[in-house]
Amino acid sequence: MMSDEERKERILRSRMRLRERFLARRDREGGTKGSVQGTGPLNAHGMPHLPVGQSSSRKWPVLDLGVHPAIPEAEWTLELDGACDHPQTLDWPSLMRFEQVVDVSDFHCVTTWSKLGNRWEGVRMLDIAAHACPHENATHVFVHASDGYTTNLPLEEALKEDVLLVHRVNGAPLTREHGGPVRMITPQLYAWKGAKWISRIEFLTSDRLGYWEERGYSNTARPWEDDRYS
Repeated sequence: MMSDEERKERILRSRMRLRERFLARRDREGGTKGSVQGTGPLNAHGMPHLPVGQSSSRKWPVLDLGVHPAIPEAEWTLELDGACDHPQTLDWPSLMRFEQVVDVSDFHCVTTWSKLGNRWEGVRMLDIAAHACPHENATHVFVHASDGYTTNLPLEEALKEDVLLVHRVNGAPLTREHGGPVRMITPQLYAWKGAKWISRIEFLTSDRLGYWEERGYSNTARPWEDDRYS
């Protein structure tokens, strides 16, 4: 049985290796592709808060496949598998043992509304990945949800500091209709690249299209490039 200190040390070492891979990939690709378009002051990443074609919403509309799984925290699990050294299943107490972070970011829906300044609480996807130790040839993650939804992310997108598995928003537990007890958020991409009711993260050695990507949505989903459809 690994002690908490040994576990933290393994995550730290793996996290540094993953970060080096992410930075190398970003440098090879030359940073953000395409032209950045939007309005308003810049966010923490130097992008306008409102991407082109978006309007600010005080409400948080509910969009999904029409199924709202009821998952008590005591029954929640997250499977980590695929191309990784340490496939495993996390439960709620395991998730709570990771570093809990607070981050404020915006939420951009492909249907042209954005909810700005959300205060999220949860765990960095980077730390989850570091715990599983993806293989050197892993390139993507494939995210599964309890309602049957799926989506895909290049590993370098999934490892960005503001990609979180969140369980609280604006000081309150994440509600069932918004994906509680745990969902993924992807602030630098359109929101469909996250997943409500997250149940499994599969590490891949090649890309695989998710639910909306198979139905004509963009595989890259960059809001500031108006990158909505393929």
